[in-house]
Parts: sequence; C-alpha cells; structure tokens
Amino acid sequence: MNSSTLDVGSSKMQRQVVGRRAGVPSSSVPAKAVNRTASKNAAQTRKVACNVATGPRPPMTTFKNNGDKAKPVSMDLRDEGTGLFTSTDPESRRVVPENVNGRTKVKVVYVVLEAQYQSALTKAVQNINQKNSKVCFEIVGYLLEELRDSKNFELFKADVATANVFIGSLIFIEELAEKIVEAVAPLREKLDACLIFPSMPAVMKLNKLGTFSMSQLGSSKSIIGDFIKSARKNNDNFEEGLLKLVRTLPKVLKFLPSDKAQDARNFVQSLQYWLGGNTENLENLLISTAVAYVPALKGVDVGATVEDPVLFPEVGIWHPTAPMMYEDLKEYLNWYDTRKDMKFAPDAPVIGLVLQRSHLVTGDEGHYAGVVSELEARGAKVVSVFAGGLDFSSPVKKFFYDPLGTGRPFVDTVVSLTGFALVGGPARQDAPKAVEALNNLNVPYLVSLPLVFQTTEEWLDSELGVHPVQVALQVALPELDGAIEPIVFAGRDSNTGKSHSLPDRISALCTRAVNWARLRKKRNAEKKLAITVFSFPPDKGNVGTAAYLNVFGSIYRVLKQLKKEGYDVGMIPMNEEDLIKSVLNSADAKFNSSDLNIAYRMKVDEYQRLCEYSDALEENWGKPPGQLNSNGQELLIYGKQFGNVFIGVQPTFGYEGDPMRLLFSRSASPHHGFAAYYTFLEKVFGADAVLHFGTHGSLEFMPGKQVGMSGVCYPDSLIGSIPNVYYYAANNPSEATIAKRRSYANTISYLTPPAENAGLYKGLKELKELISSYQSMRESGRGEQICATIIETARQCNLDKDVKLPADDEAAKALTLDERDMVVGNVYRKLMEIESRLLPCGLHVIGVPPTAEEAVATLVNIGEIDRPDQKPTPIKGLPGILASSIGRNIEEIYTGNNKGVLAEVDTLQRITEACRNCVREFVRDRTGLNGRIGTNFMTQLMKFSGFYVDPWVRALQGTEFASANREDLINTFGYLEFCLEQVVKDNELGALTEALNGEYVEPGPGGDPIRNPMVLPTGKNIHALDPQSIPTQAALKNAKLVVDRLLDREKDNNGGKYPETIALVLWGTDNIKTYGESLAQVMMMVGIKPVPDALGRVNKLEVIPLEELGRPRVDVVVNCSGVFRDLFVNQMLLLDRAIKLAAEQDEPDEMNFVRKHAKQQAAELGMASLREAATRVFSNSSGSYSSNVNLAVENSSWSDESQLQEMYMKRKSFAFNSDRPGAGGEAQREVFESAMKTVDMTFQNLDSSEISLTDVSHYFDSDPTKLVTSLRTDGKAPSAYIADTTTANAQVRTLSETVRLDARTKLLNPKWYEGMLSSGYEGVREIQKRLTNTMGWSATSGMVDNWVYDEANSTFIEDPEMANRLMSANPNSFRKLVATFLEANGRGYWDAKPEQLERLRQLYMDVEDKIEGVE
Repeated sequence: MNSSTLDVGSSKMQRQVVGRRAGVPSSSVPAKAVNRTASKNAAQTRKVACNVATGPRPPMTTFKNNGDKAKPVSMDLRDEGTGLFTSTDPESRRVVPENVNGRTKVKVVYVVLEAQYQSALTKAVQNINQKNSKVCFEIVGYLLEELRDSKNFELFKADVATANVFIGSLIFIEELAEKIVEAVAPLREKLDACLIFPSMPAVMKLNKLGTFSMSQLGSSKSIIGDFIKSARKNNDNFEEGLLKLVRTLPKVLKFLPSDKAQDARNFVQSLQYWLGGNTENLENLLISTAVAYVPALKGVDVGATVEDPVLFPEVGIWHPTAPMMYEDLKEYLNWYDTRKDMKFAPDAPVIGLVLQRSHLVTGDEGHYAGVVSELEARGAKVVSVFAGGLDFSSPVKKFFYDPLGTGRPFVDTVVSLTGFALVGGPARQDAPKAVEALNNLNVPYLVSLPLVFQTTEEWLDSELGVHPVQVALQVALPELDGAIEPIVFAGRDSNTGKSHSLPDRISALCTRAVNWARLRKKRNAEKKLAITVFSFPPDKGNVGTAAYLNVFGSIYRVLKQLKKEGYDVGMIPMNEEDLIKSVLNSADAKFNSSDLNIAYRMKVDEYQRLCEYSDALEENWGKPPGQLNSNGQELLIYGKQFGNVFIGVQPTFGYEGDPMRLLFSRSASPHHGFAAYYTFLEKVFGADAVLHFGTHGSLEFMPGKQVGMSGVCYPDSLIGSIPNVYYYAANNPSEATIAKRRSYANTISYLTPPAENAGLYKGLKELKELISSYQSMRESGRGEQICATIIETARQCNLDKDVKLPADDEAAKALTLDERDMVVGNVYRKLMEIESRLLPCGLHVIGVPPTAEEAVATLVNIGEIDRPDQKPTPIKGLPGILASSIGRNIEEIYTGNNKGVLAEVDTLQRITEACRNCVREFVRDRTGLNGRIGTNFMTQLMKFSGFYVDPWVRALQGTEFASANREDLINTFGYLEFCLEQVVKDNELGALTEALNGEYVEPGPGGDPIRNPMVLPTGKNIHALDPQSIPTQAALKNAKLVVDRLLDREKDNNGGKYPETIALVLWGTDNIKTYGESLAQVMMMVGIKPVPDALGRVNKLEVIPLEELGRPRVDVVVNCSGVFRDLFVNQMLLLDRAIKLAAEQDEPDEMNFVRKHAKQQAAELGMASLREAATRVFSNSSGSYSSNVNLAVENSSWSDESQLQEMYMKRKSFAFNSDRPGAGGEAQREVFESAMKTVDMTFQNLDSSEISLTDVSHYFDSDPTKLVTSLRTDGKAPSAYIADTTTANAQVRTLSETVRLDARTKLLNPKWYEGMLSSGYEGVREIQKRLTNTMGWSATSGMVDNWVYDEANSTFIEDPEMANRLMSANPNSFRKLVATFLEANGRGYWDAKPEQLERLRQLYMDVEDKIEGVE
C-alpha cells in the first residue's frame, strides 16, 4: 500500500491510496489482508469504507463495517423518520461570542447552496470575536436543503427576526427560494443589510444596502437590472452577469448619484469579498458591512483596518503543493517538471482537472488534493484549472492545449470535479458553447461530483444515491455537454461542512480516467477489445439479442473496420453466418449442440482471488461456482477470441426461471457466473475497453444506488476499471441514460430500421378494392350488393370486433344509404389505419444508412407534423397545407375521419396519397445511381437547361391540391431536405473509432426521429433532457387533447359516467420523446397545471378551477417504470404534490374523486392525514426494475395468473412521497391495494411508430388490468385504453383494438415478417418474441382474440415451407415459438383444434431432434 503526506497550505493532509473497494486501511495490516477482511465484511453488510478527512490528521471513519473495532456510523433515514435528504443540524454552524464585554453584537444569518463557505466564515467570526474590542459577531448558517425540514424553517425564521445582516448565495431551487422570500421579505425593512449573491430573481430582489436595491430588477431605472437583463438575454447566468458588473464597475458608477454610487460600490465590493472566499476576505466583508449599515456602529472606530478584497486570478492553474496559482501553462510546467518529489515516465498520460475556485479560496480543497495525488500515484501528470465564475470553457481553452502553440491537446483526458455543466453552473447552461470547446479539444470528458446536499453517511445509507436536485443540476445537465462517468468522488463532513476525499471512489475515478487516457497512447495493434453480446431470455436461439439490430451482421462490419484501423482481429470468419456459428457452437460439439463455445474455464480459487466481492454474492447464490455458467467445478466464460478481440456472451440475471426469486420485491445480486464474466474481461483477458453491443443487457440494471453509486453497488463493482462503450438504439434515450450513469457507458446511438407503411394484404387488400367499387356505385342498384360483400369480407378479416357491423343479412338489407355509407366509412377508416401504420422493416446493421427509397415513409411522417416552435420559421405540416388548398381545415377532416364519415375518410386518404407522392418525387430528385442520396444527373441536367420543375409542383399538377401555398411548401420541403441529409448521414462506426481512440464523442439527444429529427444523424453520445424542463407547454396542450378524448370515449361507453380512478403507467423514454406528455396527462386528469419558474424549470403548480375544468377531478394510480423513477424523481415528487393538492381542494365528492377516495382510504386504513391517504405515485424499490411478470412469461416460469399478480403487487407498490423526498420508494402495499380497488380504467400511451404493444415486454409487464379485477370488491373488469400519438391525428383505442391492430400490422403482415426473415437467425427470434409478448397480454389483460393465435399458427406453423425456413434459420427460437403456441393453448388463451395441436407436437419433436443432431 502506497501512502504519501502532502503539505496543503498550512494543514497537513495524510492520504492513503487504497485499491478499489478496499477495506479499512491500517498501518499494521498488509494491503492484501485488508482486502480480504473487507470482502469478508462485505459479505455481511456490503458497505464501503472511507478514509474521511475531518481535520489536520484524518481519523478513520468506518461506515457499518461489522468486523472492525472502529465505531460504526450509520444513519438510516428510512427508519428515523424525517424522510428528508439531509438531517444535518444548522446549530453546527452557529458561533456565539463567549463574552460580549460591552461590545456591539452583530447577528448574521446566511443561507448557501453548498457548505464550502462554512469553515472559512466560522474562522472569520472567531478571529473577529477574539481580537476586536468594539464589535463581535453571532453567526448562524443554513444549507438550502435543510429548509425543507419544518423545524429548521421555523428556527430560520426566528433567527432572521433577530438578525442584523442576512446573506444568501446560489439560491437556485424554486420551492426553497420561495421559502426564503416568505421568511425574509417581511423582515427586509428591519434588517440593517441584506446581501444576496447570484440567485433566483425573486431572491435577488431582497438585496438591500442603504439606498442600493435590486428590487427594481429588470426596470429601466436600474443599471444593475440592465446588466441582469442583458445577462439573461445573452443566455449567461446571473453569476457571469454580476462578474461582468464587477469588471465594469467604474463605467457604471459614473451614472449614479454619489450616495447611491457608494452603496452600489459597497455591494460590488461585498461580492468581491464573497467570491474571494478566504478567511481574510470574509472578515473584511463582515466588518465593512457592519460599520457601514448597522446603526449602533455609525461613527464608531472599530479599530480594524478594512483592506481591499484580496483578488484571486479569474482563471488559473492550481496544485496542492505548488507555491502559487499560475496564470500561464509554461510557468506551471517549469515548476511541475522540476519537482523533486515526483518523477514521471516520458509518455505519462496527462489528466486535465476542472475545479471550482470557491473551494480553493475558502480552503475547502482537500478533496481536490486527494484526486491530484491519486492520479500522480498512478503515474499520470496533472493540470488542474479553475474559473472564478461558472464558465469553465475559458480555462479549458487557455490551459489544455500544447503550450508550444501546435494547437494539439496537451491533456489526454479531462475530468471536471465541479459537477456542473461546463458553461453555466446551477442557473442555466450553454451546451452548444461547451460542446464546441470540448469538440475542439477532442479528449474524453468525465464529470465527477462532490456530495452537495447530503453528508457522506447520508449518501452511503441512501438507496436513491445522490439527491435528485443534484442529479438534475450535476448529472443531467453535464450529460448535455457530452459528459460521462458521474462518479461521486468527495463526501461532506456534517460538523465542519468541509468536503473530503472518498478514497475508494477517487481510486475508481482515477483508474478509469487514466484508462481512457491510455486509449490515446496505445497503438491499435496492442489494444484489446471485449465485444459483449446479450442472450435474453437465456436460450441459444437468443444469443445476440438487441432491439432493432442485426447484431452479428453489425459485429462483422465492426471487425472489418477494426482490421482496417490496424487492430489485431486474428482470422475473421468468411461471413456473418460463420461468425455466428463460431460463437454459438463449441468446436468439439456437433453443429447443433446446445453448448455455446467455451472461451475460458475459471477455477473457483482463481475467481475468489480475482473477484473482490465474490463473498457478497453468496447470500443470494450460495458458494461458487453455483449452477449458472458453470460445469459444477469451474465457472464458464462463453465466447470466442479473434486476435485481440474477444466476443463474449453476457450471462443473464439468473433468476428469470425461478418463480420464487421472481417474487422478491427487490432484485437479487448478480450470480457468480455474471461476476466471473466481468472479472475475466478485466483481470484475465485484460480488456482496454468493452463494447456492449445493442439495446440492452443486464449490467446497468443490477442492484445498487440509482445514481452516484458507492463501491458496493453492483454495476460499479462489475464494470471495474474498463472503459465502457455501448451501442444503444437512438430511440431509447432513457435506458441509454441508465447505462451511462450506472455502468459508466459512453453510449453511441444507432439508427432503428427504416420505417415503411404496413400496407394491406390478403382479405384486407380485397376489402379496399371493394370499397373503391362501392364509392363509384353507391347510389346504383349494385351499391347494396357491394356493401353486403364488404360486410361479409370484413367479418372474415375479423374486423367485426373493431367496426360495428349489421347482425345478419336481413339487417344489412335494411340499411339506408346514409347507414351503408357509415358502415363502409368505418371499415375504410380501419383499413387506412392499418395500411398507413409505420413499421420498422428488417433489422439495422451498424454503419449501413437507409437508401433514399427507404427514407420516404419516415420523411412523410416527419412532414405530417406542424412545428410552430421551429426556429427561425415555424413549419406547417403537409396535410394541413393540402387541406387549406381545397378550403378545408385538417383538424375538421381528422374529426370526420375518426367518426367514420365516408367522404372525410376518403378526403384524408387522398391527402395522404398526395403527401406521399410529393415526398417520393422530392427524394427521387436527390437519388444517385447507387440508390442512395447523391447527385441525380437528370435533375442537374433539367436545372441546367431551365426546364426543372419543383418536385412538389410535379406531384400536385393536375390534382385538386395544385393550388397549395407555394411558400409553405418551399418552407416545409426546406426542412425535409435537412432531415433527409440527417437520416442518411452516418457516424456509427466513426463514433466507435473516436471512442476507442480516446477521443470526445459528440453528444446528441435520443428520442423519436419523427418528432425530433435532431436525434439524427446517429453515432452520437446519447443524452436525455434536462428533467426540470418537462412537461413543456406544447406537451400540456397535446395532453389535454388526449385526456379529453379518453374521458369522452369512456363516458360514451359507460352510460354517460366519468371514470372515478384511472391506473396508468409513466415510461422514461416516452416522456423524453414527447417532452412530458404523459406526465402532463396525469396532471390534467386531476385538474392541476404545472408551471415553470423564473428560469423556465417546471416545478410550480396551479389548481385549475372546476368551472374551467368542466368535469370532476379524476383520481389516478400512477405506476412509474424503474427507468422513469431514475431519470425523473423530481417530476415524480411534483406529481405527488399535484395529486395531494387536488385532494386538499374543498370540493364536493362527486366533483373531486381524488378527495373522495383519499377520505375513504384515510378512514379504512386509519390514517391521520388526507395527504398521506392521497399517496398515488408508485414504482419499484430503488435499484430494482420491472414487475418481473415479463421475465416469468418469457421463461414460462409461472404457475397461474395470481402468481403474476403477486409479483406486480410486491415489486410495484413502493410509494414516492413529496413530503419525505429523501426516503426514496417506501413499501406501501396496503395503500397501493386500497387505491387500486377504486380503478375503473387502465391506460397506457404509445408515442412512437417503432415500439408498439407486442414489440417489447415492458408494456404487458406493467399492465394491471386483470389485477384490478381481482382486487375490486365487485369483481368488475376495468376498461382498458391505449392512446396512440404516433401520428398528427392522435387516437384513443381500447386495448383489445390496439392488440388487433398490432397483430395485423406486424405479426401477421407478410411485409413485416419477410423483412425480419431477411436477417435470418435474428429475424426468427423477432417473430417468436412478438408471439410471446402477445401471450403476455393474454396473461395480464385477457384482451387477445382467439383468431390472432389461429392466424399466426396458420402463417408460421401450418405452412410447411415457412415452418422449414424458420427451423433452418434458428432452430432454438423456432422451438420456443412452437412451445409458446402449445403454452397458450394449455393456459386457456387459445382454443386450438386437435389437428393444430397434433402438428405442433410433431414439429416440437422434429426441432428437438434437429437441435440434438439426430438425423
């Protein structure tokens, strides 16, 4: 074990460099023994040991380490009951003079966001009280977060009431800013001085120094206001605005009368003292403010000379052992390279650190020193830069480039230790400016965070991990800059407020930073890459599972690209089929062996020696090697090595086949086989990087804190020190963000397959032709006859469930012309709904962009949407432009179409066809000879000769839409031109190269490319969005439309009665794609409106009066997916506040169902408060995901539906309570059940054409339809609805209608399944997955019709040619397909004929023989 002593300023700080997850270091215990002790203890409590610097020589503080004599410090907030994030005591910041002795006593109260000022302020006050004979100070400080506690808030108000001076800084949390205004505003006149440094505008207005005031903030009379206004207009934050003010002070004061000038000068000087932050500056701040503004000290000589502020460099370079701060890189390097205490290798990596100056000047820099010395101990050189404001891009530009002026980066990796966005800090950010600076520098960019709102003990003990406000400010915002690896590197001492190193975290951070840097240094031929594929559910036919991706086809392209770049890839197989076989099949087994290729056999003692946390897994899995990925003696690593590239198969969770484990409310640890896989990659194979291939694996969903993991969280333990690159589908930003935060992944987006319209086939195609005949002959004698044929054919196509058809021939004959039109109109509407539905065809291959033709359907859908917020010019949707040209409003046409009015359905169909023709012509003009976007020589020739006609003009010539507005069309097609370029651009392989070269991968949003084309081109480091920005105003408008349609539809179906309670699901990705539409829907249901604060962050609420609402407030039970919970905890708490606010409105029960049910529940469950009874926001416990119903269905590991329902109840009944925000999910099964008993309707959203009900298992996994039936006292089944906002014309359908639509457009549609089968092996798995998910809906809702199974059986099983194709391409997946049909029949979901079952059983035996190699 390596230890060194650093002299930091005047204090000595002892540092111990400990290995990852080391135990409690002790001078008398050798390092290896320490590690062994630690892992033994970890098996019992799995808590991390920290060396916490709390004074000059840090004592060791051990958190819950049972085997040691050190006193355990543990605060379990969930048991102690405040449920807040921090229970630190403001009294620890109170300093009272020991004796006043006739001196004037001045009382100062301060509130700060972070605690770094605490120590310096305390020292400043103690110095004055000891030395000054005329004045002494009482001071007390509050951390902003402490004001959530009602006791603290009362204490704060009492302190302000007796204070002379109030100081506030960085008050940027709206609901707490409101509390400060509430407490201070009434007392402002009484206070002698009120100093507010950068904060929310409402708090800034409290400033008061003599005649100087900011309360005119923004008014033309206030020069300060003008500065603030221009700062806001230029998207700077307030701190930058004030700093500019400080720099331009002389110019400002010229315009002010002399008395005002003095007060303004004092304010600016106060700001300089504050930003200077050391004890000397803060002493001068206190004395100068007291002398100038406390009446008792007017004219009193206090005997202290007030010095000018000690100014520190605005930007500079700092080092804990350097004699000074440097403002020039060459000067710094002159000192650095001549140090006697350190010697570095000539090719040592250089790590650039970014620091906050306020920590340096206040003497709170111990945690920074810890990182510097750890990096140097690992052989890396360090350049640590700082900025005085919150624009850290300037020191990056100034100090991170070669000082010799070559323009090359001097650093190999940048690690920001500020936790903030590179430009903008806590108020707002400027991501484009940050991305430009980081792109130019082009090195990996990591943002680590110090704990701000919690002490070390509180964070260690929290299931949530880092405080949600800190996640929003210091994790989500840096991600928009392209930051990766949000590792907590520093804790906070509850007594002194000082930050201290967390050695095991710093060790992890520094190892990872140096490993990213090594990727820049190492030759490609020497780099080792571990490509990891997934197999889910565990079955050989599922190896290479990933959403929308042809995994092995993609890996094949990646291997070829790596070879081109000089990597050692050994002998690449001839084609992707051979590649599949080499990974899937053991060389010494027969071709169809069920064993995967074994790449390595790990002995148990080797595993225990290399895997530090193996003991901790025994509680769940017993002694190694266990049953999974093992032969009983050894642990088996499956995969195949090609030169320096290893392609390995990630083990699965391990409990998917065990019904008892699936019932646990919290997820189990990884099993020994899983741990052995990652141990092999890091310690045996020695990977320089791991590439996780496709959406998604299990690593990032292992138990541990949600964000800001400790060394005992499993994702952190598993990934170890290996840089992680992860290909993730561009349309899934939410789970990509989980991978980024929990497995430290650099996520690279890939495109989903090109979308096509589903089209019509078989009887559906015939129906369309019949309708066309009917339209031309509807009034003739043939009309009645054709209508009868349409009705009969519709019945044969099973459309009678979706469209109301006459009961028999007699009823059909009795129809009037208008009634016939209505029947045909509704059939036509349903056909067009099927025909125009977008579906992804085939699977994407990494680095293969779509052809021009393949881009058409996507462009049509992009062009359909109105984009009123598009800058610089709003974009009109094509259907709206064409409707206007025939004197119609598109919304009216949509309404008529939705009602099945034949003429309107036909008009909409003509508009749709015209839109497609316009886009097709437009794309044709831009298509080159190779079928891809490029130069079209005919187009060039026509333009040159002057005969060129715009494509949309050509397409509309001679049609009823020929007079469409030319300007609008030019504007819309200009936008589509940009979108087309983005669709076919491609950097998927390029971004992988950048990541593996140790370069910066440019960030980009994830989401639906149709709603947000900025998602394109792919090959970007995916980020989500600022969680505090949703729901947007546009999302609120769309949400209101959907909620109105939903309630109207249920009212029509339910005898005019509104539903009293709706059970619904919130998904992470959906809310990112739609900017919070489903979140806004819940708010609309309960009649509460979310409102943004002064900085545009959505965190305030307004009650919509009943008169305006025009209906009762509908109660809700909200179940949030585990991913939504991780990304949007703040929004969950806002939702909880909204529902409770609705319950507290004094309104009659029949107009407020939230209140009605909360009162009933309070009485039923004996609850003291209405607020508690109105708990309605639930999810999994922290660190767990899904209800496990999907795992049980996919693995057939369930006995009956009641077992599935019990899984749902156990895992999904954790309540999130805004009154106890720090408690995370608390088990509240009784409240959950009680609320679910009142449910009349279940509801989910579909918002993207790429993912529908049977594409993924998540939707049925979260469906409570049958569960509600079992809980309701009357046993009544709830109605079930799905809102579909995938097109401009949002629809609300019943669940059964949506399942049928899905079956017709995907599973039973030749266009879809032939597209899938073009990918061979992986395509068969996609077909099998759709059938399994369909059966999942039978299990949870009972909403799948018998004909769906019949038709699927007829398509894939009864057609011998098709059955043979499936069996040959992927025998394992085909076996699962056959087994699923048999299971659906066995469970009573499909009433199959005996001959159908006989063929299935025969096929099952045939495929078993094939798999076992029996000829």
